[in-house]
Amino acid sequence: MSSLQRQFDLPMDDVLARLPEALKSEGFGILTEIDVAGTLKTKLDVSFRPYRILGACNPVLAHRALGQDLAIGTVMPCNVVVWQEGEGTVVRIVDPVATVQAACGDALCDLAEEVRGKLDNVLARIA
Repeated sequence: MSSLQRQFDLPMDDVLARLPEALKSEGFGILTEIDVAGTLKTKLDVSFRPYRILGACNPVLAHRALGQDLAIGTVMPCNVVVWQEGEGTVVRIVDPVATVQAACGDALCDLAEEVRGKLDNVLARIA
């Protein structure tokens, strides 16, 4: 699976605290947050490592994409996954270029490249 990924030598709580501002600096906001470990504990009574799925959206870019192809909504928002890995934290973000090509073909590739650049910047701002 194609994605952008970076590992940080920071506790997960620190990474989660930095992510909103890093996303905001590139025009994104967090629309949804799923505490996977908490959900699995509640629904299945099983333990799982700390793991979050954040749904990030850049409204300006989303509006542009939807104006070109309504089917793009099937892959929105951009998933940002955060999990604890030993003493550090991994952040993995869906690659919008690969996702758009799979969902819509090449029509939105330029816009997806722009989104990917912004998401790369987000990862750089966390550390």
